[in-house]
Amino acid sequence: MNYSEKVMDHFMNPRNIGEIDSASGVGQVGNAKCGDIMKISLEIEDGVIKDAKFKTFGCGAAIATSSMATELVKGKSIDDALKITNKSVADALDGLPPVKMHCSNLAEQALHAALSDYAAKNDIVIEGLKSPCDDCEHDHHHQ
Repeated sequence: MNYSEKVMDHFMNPRNIGEIDSASGVGQVGNAKCGDIMKISLEIEDGVIKDAKFKTFGCGAAIATSSMATELVKGKSIDDALKITNKSVADALDGLPPVKMHCSNLAEQALHAALSDYAAKNDIVIEGLKSPCDDCEHDHHHQ
């Protein structure tokens, strides 16, 4: 399988690994079919994502997409963070093999789950937030 240099770089040298103590929001999603589990924690101040960290149990592409997703949201407003999609994560990595696109879907879902957690903790409504699917065991986005 051919991975771009950026995917390999984020896999070999992932950014933002770990968890944020007393995070503003935490989202964990999983895909039982391929065994990937992704957890993203965010530190949010005044509507801006100050920090993002991840813990991912999964393949190289899952680690690379989590790493890139956390890089993309840092310093962004919540509104801008919501514009980050599985496609923008994959594009930032110079593309993913089609069979691995579900990893970038997971990254997007984990991000939305973390923002959803933040919204719930702070009793706010975030417009444009995708609700996590009712049953996260199934990945509805397989190509």
